[in-house]
This record gives sequence, C-alpha cells and structure tokens, in this order.
Amino acid sequence: MLTDAACRKAKPGEKDRKLTDSGGLYLLVKTSGTKSWLWKYRIHGKEKKLTIGRYPSVGVADARRARDQARELLDAGLDPSAEKKRSKVMAATAALDTFERVARAWHEQRKATLAPRYAQQILDRLEADVFPRIGALPITSVTPPQVLDAIRAIETRGAREMAHRVRMHISDVFVWGIASGICEQDPAAVIRKALKPTDPKLRPAILKIEQLRAAITKTEAVPDIYWATRLASRLLALTAARPGVLRLAERSEFEQLDGKAPLWRIPAEKMKLTRERKKDASFEFVIPLSRQAVAVVKAAMEASPSPKWLFPGVGDRRKPISDSTLSGHYLDAGLRGRHVPHGWRASFSTIMNERAAVEDRERDREIIDLMLAHVPDGVEAAYNRAAYMPRRRELAQAWADLLMEGLPPPDSLTP
Repeated sequence: MLTDAACRKAKPGEKDRKLTDSGGLYLLVKTSGTKSWLWKYRIHGKEKKLTIGRYPSVGVADARRARDQARELLDAGLDPSAEKKRSKVMAATAALDTFERVARAWHEQRKATLAPRYAQQILDRLEADVFPRIGALPITSVTPPQVLDAIRAIETRGAREMAHRVRMHISDVFVWGIASGICEQDPAAVIRKALKPTDPKLRPAILKIEQLRAAITKTEAVPDIYWATRLASRLLALTAARPGVLRLAERSEFEQLDGKAPLWRIPAEKMKLTRERKKDASFEFVIPLSRQAVAVVKAAMEASPSPKWLFPGVGDRRKPISDSTLSGHYLDAGLRGRHVPHGWRASFSTIMNERAAVEDRERDREIIDLMLAHVPDGVEAAYNRAAYMPRRRELAQAWADLLMEGLPPPDSLTP
C-alpha cells in the first residue's frame, strides 16, 4: 500500500506509470508530472476506470475512502462512473435556481445557433423587460400572473409585437428548463391568449410628402430630446434604412463624405439576410448618401463622444441607442397610429414609385426596390450591391430634396 511520502516522491518518467495501492486503486503519474487517483473495476463483464481526483489535493486516505464509497455503489448494482456524472449534472442543475440564471444558461446554449445580432437582441429584451421583474424569483415558483405582469408592462408602451416576442422567449426558457429537469411547468405558455393581439395591418406610415415634412418637424420639436435621437430620426428618414441597422451605424461605415460619391457601407452581418449570407462579405449593402444625409452624418460625428458609434446611448457611450429609442420618440411626438420609424421605408417606396409612374420611368421601380435592400432570389450579390448606382444616387438626392424642403440644417439639432 502506498504512503503519502511515496506519492510525494514519485517522479515522472519517460512514460506514464502506475503506483498500485490496494483494491484496484492506483496513482497514475503522468510524464507531465501530474498525479491522479484512479480506481479500476468491472461491471457487466467490462473493465472501467473511475477518476477520483488529483494528488495532493486528494490524499491517500481520501482516495481510499472514495474507492470504498464507489465499491458500495458497485455492490448495489450501480455504475460508479455513471453516478459521478449524474451527481455533477444534478449539482449544476441545482445551481440554476432563479429564472435569470436559467435564462442565461439557455441563452448561452441557444446563441450558438443564432445570428450574433439576433442573439444579443434576445438577451437585451430579457435584461430590459424580464429580469427586473421575475429574474430573481426561483424558477419553480414563477406563476402565470407574474409572467403576464412583465408582458403587460411591454404592452403598456404600445409594443404589442414585442410583447409577443418576449413571451415566446420566456416560454423557450421554461421549456429548456423542463427538458433539463430544472422545472416542471411553463407559465408563459398559458398566458398566450391573454395577450393583446398584434395589429395585422402594415406598420403605419404617412404617404404624403407635405405630411411627412410636418411629421419631421413634430419629432424635432419634442423638448428635452437627446441630440442623437433627433439626428438618427432624420438620417432614417433620408436613407429609408431599417431602424435596427441605423441605430448600429458606426463611424467607419461612412465613406467619401467630402467627395463626389459619399456612401454608407453596411456589413452583411447587420443586414436582414440568412445566416449564410450574413457571413458572406459580398452581401454588404451600400447606400448612396444625399447632400442632406452627409450633413446629418457629419453633425453626428461632430457631436458623438463615442469613437465607434454614430448614435451612442444616453447613459453609456460604449453602446448605441436602444432599439426602442426611436419608437418611443415618435410616440412622444404624437405620431401613434400614424407613423413609426420603420414606416419611412413605405413612405419612400410609395412616393418615389408614384413619382416614377408620373415620369414614365418604369425601370425606377426595380431600382427603388434595390435601394430598400429587397434583393430578388437568383441575382448575384455583387451585382445588387453596385447595380444602378448613378441612378440610385439621383433618386436618393431627389427624395432628400422633397423631404427636407423648408427644414432647418442638422447642426441646429445638436448641442
């Protein structure tokens, strides 16, 4: 039988070697110098090994005690190695006690299958709307009324679609918890029909140019509004980009602002594409900038304290404005039910297509679709990225001239 002194003095050799103790227990001395206790046993006619622990963290007496406990399991017909794994799983499960801890564990596993931006959006939603209300509660004690209370708070600010999405995220957490043996019920599932229905209509959008100018004036007249919110709203109107892309605009994405062909080059990973296309740089999207859009970008670059973001958050310049900033701003401006940030895309499409019809420029319809990043299947990405760029630039300038008529310059919107 081994002594502590013998274990301590054991030196590594050219090959791994075993120092036998008793009853199948031995100390494995690796060539690296690592020493580990293992126990050799047989179950169902098959030889197996149980790793007990490293020496000297596990001493001789502790190793023998662990061997004896494992032998008791074997005598009872249980596989010690399988029981050790099961104990680890149970310990890990026991550590996931609150809703927030379970949700973060679910998200860590789930994000590997999602686009990075969408994965972050899910976590942002949970952190903003769910964790403050039920995050600290034991997951097994969360009730349907408590989940509904969290969702009602989202509905109250008019975000019905977001309420349904967040309920789905919460339900996914509980389903994962049930499958992992952490909880037994999904209280988010039973409240689904208690939520206010989403509006089946298209996102509200103003479709007359005079009314759009008035809407811009309204949004920019709201008192005590953060400068980045005003400028982001104006650039959104001028470019008809997706709000989610605009809020993530970075300084490095804007090129040739003092040249003849200024543009905004948006990486593919930020665009609304399949996961495969998001990884393909050839699917980046280029927006030609009008003179008015360039002025907005320059004003934002001058005002932004962030070395990265064009529109940094109010409290933390390391992050961009949130995905609800512009929506809330439009509600404050009295545009509820009339116009939303995403509505600028419909406004641009409708007005510029009407203009194309009047001018008998049928080909402009296809170009307008390209300007909205509507890429038909089967068309090469590189082609769509640069197709009709001169005409796209002309249409962008025509839209800006129509929209900005009579409005103040963007530097009047900054501090």
